[in-house]
Amino acid sequence: MQFVDKVLARRFESGEEMPQVFYARAFHQTRPEIGAAEEEFCGGHMIFAGLESPIGRATGMGLDRPFTAEDLDRVEEFYRSHKAPSQVDLCPLHEAAVFEMFKERGYGIAELNNVLYRRLDAKEEFPPAPDGCEIRRGLREEAEAASAIVERAFFPDGAPEAFRGLLTPLYQMEGAVTFTASVEGKMVACGAGLIIPEHGTFAVCGAGTLTEFRGRGLQTALLRARLAAAAASGSEYAVMVTQGGTTSQRNCERLGFQVAYSKVTVIKNL
Repeated sequence: MQFVDKVLARRFESGEEMPQVFYARAFHQTRPEIGAAEEEFCGGHMIFAGLESPIGRATGMGLDRPFTAEDLDRVEEFYRSHKAPSQVDLCPLHEAAVFEMFKERGYGIAELNNVLYRRLDAKEEFPPAPDGCEIRRGLREEAEAASAIVERAFFPDGAPEAFRGLLTPLYQMEGAVTFTASVEGKMVACGAGLIIPEHGTFAVCGAGTLTEFRGRGLQTALLRARLAAAAASGSEYAVMVTQGGTTSQRNCERLGFQVAYSKVTVIKNL
C-alpha cells in the first residue's frame, strides 16, 4: 500500500480539479451566458461553472503551501463575484487549523466522498470483454449520445437542467479517454476519463449504463479499457472520486483500487 502524504494527495486532488478547470474553459466558449470562470490560486484552482451546476469548487489548494485567512477571503470574493455559494474541497492532509478556520466562518458540509487510487502498469494485461459486447474507443461525434446514456442512468425521469449534456464537453478536451460498450450494435454504456500529465494521474469519470443492460460486467470492461489506455499514456495513477458504499466504489475496488482518504466539500452561502 502506498503511503499517502501531502505530495501524493495534491496529485490525487488533480483528478477532480483539472476536469473542472477544463469544463469551465469549455463553458466559457460554448455557454458564455453562465459566466463560467477558473483561476489558479494557492496551489490549486477556484472554479465556477454555473449556478446549481455539480461542477465548480475550489480544489487542490493549500496542500503544497499554507492556506490562510487571507486566502479564504480571496476564495469567497471569487464566488461572491459570481453570486454563488463558496465551495471548497478539503482532505485529511490539510492542517487542523484550516478546518477550524472554515468552522469559524460558518461553513457546512455539502458532500463527503472517498478518493480511490490505483497504480498503473503499461505491461498489465486485462481479461477480454464479456461475450456479446463490443468495447471500443468513443468518437467525438458520439458525445451527445454518450451523455444521454449517463443522464438516463442517473436520472431515469429526466435530468435537471444543470446536468443535461454534462458529459458532452469532455469529448472535446485534450487528454480525454472515452470508451463505449455496445450490445447487438446498440450503444448501451460508456465510460470516460482525463489524462492529467502534469500530475501523472488519470481521472476516472463520466460512466453510465442503461438500466436494462446492467449486471453484465460492462462497466468493469469499460474501466479496464480506460486503465489500459491511461497506462499506455504514461500515467502513474488512476484516481476515482465517489460516495462511499456505491456500486462505483465496489467495481473499482475489485480492479485493485484502494481508498486513499475521504474528502469533504464545505459550503457557505455568501
